[in-house]
Amino acid sequence: MLRALALVALVLPGTAAAQDIWALLAKGGQVVLVRHAQTTPGTGDPPGFRLEDCATQRNLSEEGRVQARRLGERFRERGIPVGGMLSSPWCRCLETAELAFGARPGTHAALGNLFGRAENRERQVAAFRELIATAPAKGNLVLFTHGSTTVALTGEYPAMGEAIVVTPLGAGKLRVAGRLSP
Repeated sequence: MLRALALVALVLPGTAAAQDIWALLAKGGQVVLVRHAQTTPGTGDPPGFRLEDCATQRNLSEEGRVQARRLGERFRERGIPVGGMLSSPWCRCLETAELAFGARPGTHAALGNLFGRAENRERQVAAFRELIATAPAKGNLVLFTHGSTTVALTGEYPAMGEAIVVTPLGAGKLRVAGRLSP
């Protein structure tokens, strides 16, 4: 048990306690980077996958569907205002958003998966940074994306279904406020 606690301390240095993060979200003005919920085993997508065909992609598992619904329930139970919602065009991100919040979000290419895709990486991360450069005027902006994309922007690698909460500071700068486990 002590080993597990030590590992958590190493993985989450300097992050606020979950209750502090929920209090911050209740005030609005934050950006919530949600890594898609748990998927079927594997990494990346099968060779030849197509964004317009979910059957060709790695998709959510039943556990992931439960995680996604739980995320939405946690937001509703705490009265967390959602002022906007966008997703990666990958089906696992879109499904996570739909199950969590009951609506299909718009998509944004900057939220797409960077795993195994080195081309245009810098341009995509710059577009992602621009997308979250300004604090939302109302509520919080919830973005559904991938672990590889989140780590490229924040340096934090979330577990599937985990959320990284960031505070936009203007001028393309941000501060990682904390993490919410799935």
